[in-house]
Amino acid sequence: MTQQFAERATNVAPAGARNADLSDLVHILEDSQRRKLDVVAPASALRMREGNVHVEGVESQLTPSGVTQVDGIYRPTAVADEGISDKLRIPLAYLRRMRAENVQLLDENVNAWLREEPERRFMLRAFRGEDGPGMAGEGVARALLSDSYKLMDNLDMLLAALDGVQQSGHPTRITGCDLSDRRMYVRVESEAVAVQARTLLRGYRSPFDGRSGEQLPMISAGFVITNSEVGAGAYTITPRAVIQVCRNGLTQTHDVMRAVHLGGKQDEGVVSWSGQTQRKTLELITSKTTDAVTTFLSREYVEAKVHEMEAAAGRTLQEPTKTIEYVTKTLSIGTETKDRILAHFIRGGQMTAGGVMQAITSTAQTLTDADQAATLEALAVPALTAAAAHG
Repeated sequence: MTQQFAERATNVAPAGARNADLSDLVHILEDSQRRKLDVVAPASALRMREGNVHVEGVESQLTPSGVTQVDGIYRPTAVADEGISDKLRIPLAYLRRMRAENVQLLDENVNAWLREEPERRFMLRAFRGEDGPGMAGEGVARALLSDSYKLMDNLDMLLAALDGVQQSGHPTRITGCDLSDRRMYVRVESEAVAVQARTLLRGYRSPFDGRSGEQLPMISAGFVITNSEVGAGAYTITPRAVIQVCRNGLTQTHDVMRAVHLGGKQDEGVVSWSGQTQRKTLELITSKTTDAVTTFLSREYVEAKVHEMEAAAGRTLQEPTKTIEYVTKTLSIGTETKDRILAHFIRGGQMTAGGVMQAITSTAQTLTDADQAATLEALAVPALTAAAAHG
C-alpha cells in the first residue's frame, strides 16, 4: 500500500468519538450513513492486492442520486482483518505478521483461500471514497461478514432507542457517547432514581477531586446502549449504576437485554434493507428500550444491586497489592492497566474489595480507547467478587 493511498483511505472513514455529546454523535453517524456501501459478493469477486481488498465484477447500484460503482479498492481496518482471518480460517496473529512484514505473502494466502470456494458469498461493509456516488474508488473495508448478517446500523438503532426512552416518559439524560471502529456506546442516566449507598461508599474518596463517599453517598440508575455495525456484538441494553461522587459506572452485564444481527441469506449485490424489515426491527428496539427503562430505572432494581455488592464490598484486604495482582491476572487485565488500577486504589483510600471495584471503574474513565474502557468497566463487578474471595 502506498503512503498516498493510506492517507487518502484514512480520510474516507468518519471519525470516532470518546465522551462525546449526543449531537456530536448524531453528526458523525449521519456522515457515516452517506459514505456506507454494503455489498454481498462471491469469493470470485474479491481479491487481495498489496494488502488491500479489490472488488471486481459486482453490479453497480442505481439510486436516485446516480449510479454507485461497487468495484474498487478498499483498505482493510483492523476489524476487517479480523473478519478475513475468521472467514478464511487464517490465524489472526499470522495474518497480522504478514501484513506487517510480508504483504505479498498476505496477498497469496488470502487469494488462495478465496479460490478454494469461489461461489461462497460474503458481506463486505465499506465506506466509499469521496469521489461521489458514481465512483466507489479508494475506500475503506470495515468488515467481512457472513452473507446472512442483518444490518442494524448505529443511527437507526440510536433513534429507535431514544424513541423508546421518550415513550417511557421517564426523566433521563445522555451522559456520554463513544464511537469506535467496533461499537457505539450511549450512556443513559436517571438522577430521578437515586439510592443511598453509605455502606458501599464508606471510606471511599474520588481519585479525581478527593470528595468522599460520605459527602455524596448516592448512586443513580442508568443503562448503556451498545451496537456494532461490523459483527463485534449484538445490540444491547445493559443496566449501569452511576456513583455520583466520582461518576464511576457499574455495569451489570448478567442482566443485559440484547438483539442479535442474524437474518436470512442476502441476495448478491448492494444490500438494501427493506422498509418492512427495517420497520419491524426498529419497533422491536423501541419496545426493548421502553422495557429496559421500566426494569432498570427503578429504585427496587438499584437497591437490590447495591445490596448484592455491599455483601462483598466491605471485605478488608490484608495485602491489597497482592489482591490486585490476583484480580487482574484472573480477569486478564494487562500490566499497564493493572498499574493504573493500583494507583487509583491508593487514591481512593478504600482498603476493601469494594475499593478494587471502584479503582477499576475510575481507571476505565481515564482510558482513551472506548472499547477498552467499556471492557474494563464490565469487569468491575466480577473483580469485586474475585477480590472478596481472595481477601
